[in-house]
Amino acid sequence: MKLRYLYLVTLISCVCLAVPVVQADVLKLPGKISSNDLKADLPQPYIVKKGDTLWDIAEYFFKDPFKWMKIWEQNLYITNPDLIYPGNKIMFDARRQQQGGLRMVRPEPQIVIKPAERLESAVDSSLLMTALARQDFIRSGEANGVGHILDSEDKRIHYGINDRLYLKMNTDANAGDVFDVFRSSDPIHDPQSGEPVGILVKHLGQIEIVSKAQGIHRGVVVKAFEEMSRADRLKPAKVISSHIVPNYPGGQLAGSVLYIRDGASEAGENQVVGISLGLKDGLKAGAVLSIQRTGRTITDRVSGEEVSLPAENIAEVIVLVPQQSASIALITKSTGPINIGDSVLN
Repeated sequence: MKLRYLYLVTLISCVCLAVPVVQADVLKLPGKISSNDLKADLPQPYIVKKGDTLWDIAEYFFKDPFKWMKIWEQNLYITNPDLIYPGNKIMFDARRQQQGGLRMVRPEPQIVIKPAERLESAVDSSLLMTALARQDFIRSGEANGVGHILDSEDKRIHYGINDRLYLKMNTDANAGDVFDVFRSSDPIHDPQSGEPVGILVKHLGQIEIVSKAQGIHRGVVVKAFEEMSRADRLKPAKVISSHIVPNYPGGQLAGSVLYIRDGASEAGENQVVGISLGLKDGLKAGAVLSIQRTGRTITDRVSGEEVSLPAENIAEVIVLVPQQSASIALITKSTGPINIGDSVLN
């Protein structure tokens, strides 16, 4: 029992010795602030910077970070002392030094008035070149071309890049000549008037002539955008100009979306569409146009009347290949789905 008592007394003594002595000045509460407490050559005003805290500001102004509470007391619109924002101005007011000496001024909003500017957004050049390389087009008559695909060396039905093909040419061709491969597709009608605009011609790829034997030309597929087949037509390859500069046509233009590539029901950013505006309307490659969706008709629940909501711009396109009565365009921006029949305006 005596040994147990001595052990307990020794343990209590060790615990008491282990308690640190806390200096009084560490626990002192912020008191009144005098002019002697202030930092010399105090700037007026102090602009709160990113990363500042009331602790830092108290250290800067009063050389004592524990006086941060006095700053908060004089600026109680700061609901959370951990949240102050860049741009706030802090002024020292000598008349209030006993109450903290500081007042915080919130930055006033400023209105800048200047002429409106059109900010040109960069068009992705790699995407533009990809869209240009596949130059679908719409023409008023059926395109027969200057030849067609007969078959492949390995008797396959569909062909792609590097496949070797037999070609039937209506005109002579030399080794190294390049031809576009195309296929006539569905007739295109103006969705507004119902009038025929032309026939959609799909550009499938390119073939380079390799040799000729017994009136049959041999060729190799050097580009493929879609599978090619027997009877697909050939025409001399069109030289593609990659120098497309955005331009904004004058006058009042109004057309519509004629078709969406690959038979899609809706289109979005970076997809290709056909529009019912072309060379006859003064369009050039690079013309920037807007696609607009007609506003819905709703019933006014107060008056009971039918009300048509205003039309809204939903996309921007850049013309890649203008033809006489229609053009192929790339959607560069969109805020919603684009459908056949949507209006195209400048």
